[in-house]
Amino acid sequence: MSAKYVFVTGGVVSSLGKGLAAASIGCLLESRGLRVNLMKFDPYLNVDPGTMSPFQHGEVFVTDDGAETDLDLGHYERFTHAPLSRDNNYTTGRIYEQIILKERRGDYLGKTVQVIPHVTNEIKNAMRKVAANGADVTIVEIGGTVGDIESLPFLEAIRQMRQELGRENTTFVHLTLVPWIAAAQELKTKPTQHSVKELLSIGIQADVLLCRSERPLGREIKQKIAAFCNVEEKAVIGAKTVSSVYEVPLCFAQEGVDELILRYLHREAPEADLSKWKDLVERCYNPKDEVSIAIVGKYVEYEDSYKSLKEALAHGAISQNLKLKLTWIEAEGLESESAADQSYETQLEGFDGILVPGGFGKRGIEGMLNAIRYAREKQVPYFGICLGMQAACIEFARNVCGLKNANSSEFDPAAEHRVIYKLRELLGVEEMGGTMRLGAWTCILQGDTLASRAYGGATEISERHRHRYEFNREYEALMTGAGLRISGATPDQTYVEIVEIPGHPFFLGCQFHPEFKSRPLEPHPLFREFVAASYQHRKQRSAEQMKAARAAYQQVQ
Repeated sequence: MSAKYVFVTGGVVSSLGKGLAAASIGCLLESRGLRVNLMKFDPYLNVDPGTMSPFQHGEVFVTDDGAETDLDLGHYERFTHAPLSRDNNYTTGRIYEQIILKERRGDYLGKTVQVIPHVTNEIKNAMRKVAANGADVTIVEIGGTVGDIESLPFLEAIRQMRQELGRENTTFVHLTLVPWIAAAQELKTKPTQHSVKELLSIGIQADVLLCRSERPLGREIKQKIAAFCNVEEKAVIGAKTVSSVYEVPLCFAQEGVDELILRYLHREAPEADLSKWKDLVERCYNPKDEVSIAIVGKYVEYEDSYKSLKEALAHGAISQNLKLKLTWIEAEGLESESAADQSYETQLEGFDGILVPGGFGKRGIEGMLNAIRYAREKQVPYFGICLGMQAACIEFARNVCGLKNANSSEFDPAAEHRVIYKLRELLGVEEMGGTMRLGAWTCILQGDTLASRAYGGATEISERHRHRYEFNREYEALMTGAGLRISGATPDQTYVEIVEIPGHPFFLGCQFHPEFKSRPLEPHPLFREFVAASYQHRKQRSAEQMKAARAAYQQVQ
């Protein structure tokens, strides 16, 4: 059977949700028993997002094979079971890097290297490689907006794919905006018309239109769009804004998106089974209570910097049938000790749990240390991820072990007590370049620990990493003697993976990024247990407040 492709493009404006749309289409096709794979083409010239600022690009999502990829791959993994790797995300920079290497080797035998056919051939080869992994349907998202100069080679490549494979093996899905104009009190279709026209000018006729809007699309609006954009009325899909992203597959199913795509691809499939997704959405909208979590981070001004983290916390809350109430706290705001500012204790009061996520650089570290000390001393559930684990070790060394100058060599290369350091520093290797510990690494868990209980008694796990600095085991005896427990390490015992404090309601730091493996239907065990502990802390605090109120009332009486 020929490989079949769904190409997802976007128009009018960026950030309409192409990644969620592609992931939701994948979810629907999977629910009908098909094997899907997904890939993302990003038009920027960076080879990958690994060196890009989180404020510019958002989160860097890491796959098992250590690829630093676009955050949309996180959506793909959360909504489907597609096996993703570095082959599922290409940038213009990576495509051109491969072409230039071939040209320098002489692979083109002296030919003039051009965008057509050499660049477009490289793009098509990347798509075919992913499709060859046994997928029934490969969903390809083209980043950027139609009309951008940067994305033209990718759009030309998918145009050629239809010419080569035929209409029965390719479907074009175009995501556009239908804005609500308050002054006129109506939805406007002109931006969608222009976007489809722009796509048509480069030889691509959209088959399905996903129309993002704040209001439902009426029959007349759909008929108008269908007439002016040369598509079936059934193929004009209302993609209204919803409160939970996990409702999107259900909305698409209600509009018949999967039926349309299967008909256009000439593919038979069983009826969709979306019962688990319906149950998930039901729990999203009908929580029994709420849980309040503070995230103390460095990039909280741009929430996409912590996209997978936010979703993993939501998964943990949904699993407990709770509403997640997130508060983003800029770490630098917890550093000030001036009388004019609120103390960090005041800013952290009232939260059920505190989480410090990953990050790079010195900025905000002292604020993170204050938050960690507060959580440790006040018995508030604490979860530290990557930098959050390293900061927890520094805080413990300073305030429990008495090493006042304890630090990471990332923040102070001349620190007296480098409890966190580059492992290779002690081996006499001066330069690590841009290398990091990336991708899936095995971790051995110690028995009878918070970590092993969270993982259901497992003794060996695999988690994804993205960091450069490690716990210095020269300080292990001192810190474990003072009460810190190392509950996870690599099989050769070189790298420490998990630390915790026994006797605390929940105090755990992990060197890896568990958020990358959390799924809405399969919440990550560490997030599930952290949210459960935070909710328990909330109930306990409420009970104590009630008890104190009763005592005060009885005194008055």
